[in-house]
Amino acid sequence: MASEATVCGGVSIASLSFLRSLNPFPSRVSFRTVEPPRVRFLPLAAVKRNPKRLKYSAPRFTKEDGLLYIEVDPSGADSWKLDPVIQCLKEGAVGVIPTDTVYAIACDLKSHLAIERLRRIKSIETSKPLSILCHSFHDIDTYTTGFPRGNGQGVTNIFRDVKHCLPGPYTFILTASKELPKQCTRYGTKVSKYVSRKSVGVRMPDDAVCQAILEKMDAPLISTSVKSPKENEWMIDPVVIADIYGPEGLDFVVDAGVRVADPSTVVDMTGSFPRIIRQGKGPRQQWMIAEDEDSTLHDEDLIPYAT
Repeated sequence: MASEATVCGGVSIASLSFLRSLNPFPSRVSFRTVEPPRVRFLPLAAVKRNPKRLKYSAPRFTKEDGLLYIEVDPSGADSWKLDPVIQCLKEGAVGVIPTDTVYAIACDLKSHLAIERLRRIKSIETSKPLSILCHSFHDIDTYTTGFPRGNGQGVTNIFRDVKHCLPGPYTFILTASKELPKQCTRYGTKVSKYVSRKSVGVRMPDDAVCQAILEKMDAPLISTSVKSPKENEWMIDPVVIADIYGPEGLDFVVDAGVRVADPSTVVDMTGSFPRIIRQGKGPRQQWMIAEDEDSTLHDEDLIPYAT
């Protein structure tokens, strides 16, 4: 069994950031080992609470108003440490988990209140859709109408090609099924009526820690990428993410080391041909049409807050 997680008693998140700057392998940073605790709680008592968070009384699933912060091996070898995270998610918590691209703020797809909290924490306007993290193709078939499988009448069987891409760093925009919560597909503004968006961004990350979490959940996770609220840049260090978004209402952070600022490639599958609308980590496949090859204008509103 992997070594027990450490307890950061009295060490601030800022101090962790400094220590990480001195060590190029953040997942290997170690502190005084205390047994038997397997997780640690970073105290937030000294942080001034955000009025936006005080307006809502949803529970935070933390100990003494602290942030549940768990360090795990990126290989997933110590996935037993994730049990408290699974329990929190099933109870409606909102937290940060790693993917095969950047970090994601995630919550249970079945929790209405958790989805609303996620939008508030990230300040996601209602005009932007959310994406879902899936463990298997079964999940994708449940919450979307699936990938085109061919009909013998000129429609190509894209599913066979997609199986070579997933799990992987792609977000596929598919037609949503009735099983998907309306919060994932609705859009509009306060002055206009909400209407239903029939598509959703779907991810199946090739990340051992993320897959370990998804495997233990009863449904996919709603997710949104983690960006700096001021610079609008990808946030790839979980310690910094905890420092910035912890006071906004996060319940937990799963630290699997620093990521690379390279998001997924977003492919729109709702048209006549698979169309790349954001080139990212996932390489372009021969059956995908690049944006500059298509006369259709780039649709920013179609891109979900995908990792």
